[in-house]
Amino acid sequence: MAQSISIVLVLALAFAPLCLCAKTTGGYLYPQFYDRSCPKAQEIVNSIVAKAVAKEARMAASLVRLHFHDCFVKGCDASILLDSSRGIISEKGSNPNRNSARGFEVIDDIKSALEKECPKTVSCADIMALAARDSTVISGGPSWEVPLGRRDSRGASLSGSNSNIPAPNNTFQTILTKFKLQGLGVVDLVALSGSHTIGNARCTSFRQRLYNQSGNGQPDSTLQQSFAAQLRTRCPRSGGDQNLFFLDFVSPTKFDNSYFNNILASKGLLSSDQVLLTNNEASMELVKKYAGNQELFFEQFAKSMVKMGNISR
Repeated sequence: MAQSISIVLVLALAFAPLCLCAKTTGGYLYPQFYDRSCPKAQEIVNSIVAKAVAKEARMAASLVRLHFHDCFVKGCDASILLDSSRGIISEKGSNPNRNSARGFEVIDDIKSALEKECPKTVSCADIMALAARDSTVISGGPSWEVPLGRRDSRGASLSGSNSNIPAPNNTFQTILTKFKLQGLGVVDLVALSGSHTIGNARCTSFRQRLYNQSGNGQPDSTLQQSFAAQLRTRCPRSGGDQNLFFLDFVSPTKFDNSYFNNILASKGLLSSDQVLLTNNEASMELVKKYAGNQELFFEQFAKSMVKMGNISR
């Protein structure tokens, strides 16, 4: 990272923090929060995100995922950015984030630019919410007004990160339960899963589907066989854990609805993708609707992102 958050924490009483503000609860979020205090805030965020995605298309998905992994732990409070220090065990070392969460340097670059423009004003939690929106738009997806006014956490929760964030091999019911604990429902679950229309997943995230889905040494029967054979060429039984695969092999850098069509063709990469079709009637109907109507998917994705972004603790 451009500046160590752990160092910032140690020196918090002496210096203006990079990503650390007093957290408020129950505050009202609204899109115009920085209109007077930092009118160029959204322009600065968009500019830096655009440069980062132009340099590496994968970064768009990484920034959306960073916001998601932050919001599901202690609310949308930037706790995922904190490094381990006295009294803090970083969420970066959790199973969902270790060797996986990315984009921290982009958030640092944005915060540094905003500190020059309007010191001690824009929270990192708001930066991540804006960066997720801008990444979506830059990739061809929908736009939405981002409610602002979040405050950054002074603590992290490794246990919360390990237990609250849905895992690629979770059952549908487990995933839905984790969403419901955040005040999100099945519609939000399916719509937000659509963010897998961009980005990559590691071999280790779906290997069990190729070789031992149910503990019986057999591959996942819901995975299309020729697609599975193709995946096995670069995701062996052992080794290659970090090999990357497109979550949406049809249009991997374009935010569209092809993700849902892949699921209908039994070519969802992760088990957590395919169970949207095979394990619940309500989610199955939503997958079919979004596969046939991109505008409907975009509309709901924007609504669900705003809803997720309002999670607080």
